[in-house]
Amino acid sequence: MRKGPRVSIAVADRILIHLLNHHSQADMHTVSDEITRRGIARACAVHPPNVSRSIRDLLATGIVRQNTCQVRGELKRQRVWHLTPLGLEMATAISQRLGKTMVLLRNKQGSVLEVQASEASDRLNAELDLLSVLMHAQHEGALNYGDIRFGPVQNKVRTPGSIKMMAGAHATYHTEPPIGRKTHGRKIERARLDSWYSGKKSICVVTGIAGCGKTTLVSDWFQSKKGNFEDFSTMYYPCQTWDTATGLATSIIHRILFDHSHDILDPYDLIATLPSPGNIFDYDRFRRRLTATLLDEDHELGRATKFLLILDDIHNLDNDGIRLIGALVQIAEACKSKIIGISRSSPEFYDRRDVLTRGRVTEVPLKGLTEHEIGEWIRHIGLDEEVSPEILHEKTGGHPLAIELLEMYGEIEHRDWVKFLDSEIVEVLPPEEKKLLLKLANHDRPLPWVELAKAAGVSGGPPKDLISKGLMVEIGGGLWLHEALRSRLRMYVENIKNS
Repeated sequence: MRKGPRVSIAVADRILIHLLNHHSQADMHTVSDEITRRGIARACAVHPPNVSRSIRDLLATGIVRQNTCQVRGELKRQRVWHLTPLGLEMATAISQRLGKTMVLLRNKQGSVLEVQASEASDRLNAELDLLSVLMHAQHEGALNYGDIRFGPVQNKVRTPGSIKMMAGAHATYHTEPPIGRKTHGRKIERARLDSWYSGKKSICVVTGIAGCGKTTLVSDWFQSKKGNFEDFSTMYYPCQTWDTATGLATSIIHRILFDHSHDILDPYDLIATLPSPGNIFDYDRFRRRLTATLLDEDHELGRATKFLLILDDIHNLDNDGIRLIGALVQIAEACKSKIIGISRSSPEFYDRRDVLTRGRVTEVPLKGLTEHEIGEWIRHIGLDEEVSPEILHEKTGGHPLAIELLEMYGEIEHRDWVKFLDSEIVEVLPPEEKKLLLKLANHDRPLPWVELAKAAGVSGGPPKDLISKGLMVEIGGGLWLHEALRSRLRMYVENIKNS
């Protein structure tokens, strides 16, 4: 048998490669014993005192840093070691260099082969890392196929039905908004959406109270422009109160990667940005890798990608979800993509004064339908002789749901509309805010805040939550109600007077 090259790995190199293998445990609260002194000594075939001496030198040069962590199965916290950014670069370079070391393998037929250490694991059909290959080669010479110490022989052929990361997952999103009823009126708002889409702004935010037709408007606009979205990877995501930043990011990653091919291709390691359970979502890493995936400047995927992302009910997201949308806005600006956000309240993921001053965001606030728009709707359904637009606007505030129920049941102020306003708006208001709105509903003109606060017996400044949600608006130096809400609250006032 021809004698192969002698393999000799320095202790410091062994430790760095071992820590590189376990770099995923950096900054974790609970770790395995692989990065303790005992675990390093076992993996690198070094006495524990020698580990301490080598680690001391690595600490002094800034290649390794020391920490204390809870170790699984241990009662006390122990010292552990991780690679610093400099150490990570050095360990990666050492791993690449040592991966070219020639080692001897004995195959199934007993023949001896000389291959690079980085190829040994595949040749042996074993789950061996580079350090294990080098340590076996240094102490024993040839590595034998089927050695029980290498674990069972791994079949590399994927069988039908094998589990594959994210393949076939629906991930709670759709490729387009749900098809609803036809939008009545809203010509100005549709024109603003058209202008936004043809312009350079990346994000458009549609706001308004519950039931005012935000999703209906966006859906109808999307269907009318559907032929223009061929260059975009479109996605509609209805945000629920239980949604997390990780869940939203998972759906976006699935949509972007699955859009290229039926096989998941992830050359920029985008899936690795998803945190393991209990760990913190790294928004910056997600932003950088998703941007790299969309731009595809290294031509790994074959083409750049633009996305049109429609996020419905973003007011349901928590602070982490709002932070993720802020990162998505940065991604959209870098990749010439578009985002439509639908919310009941003014968004908090950007500074309104900053972005509006610099023209980075388009805002489309939805109010009640005008008398003219209501008139066109009731003429379309043949009720213009039975009810006037003026009376309908006075009683409903132009709320589209009320007109829709009128079309279905022929009843103004239908009980389902009243119940909807109560369950979605009135009943969830804090008592102090509801008191303010009731006082305002009892007047026929906008009131300055000083006068309104005195009448309601409250102190402080104007209620920011009510203003951000569009329930209270500032008109001509005074505060006024959203017309639909005012109509409902006046029923309360009338009932109180009658009782």
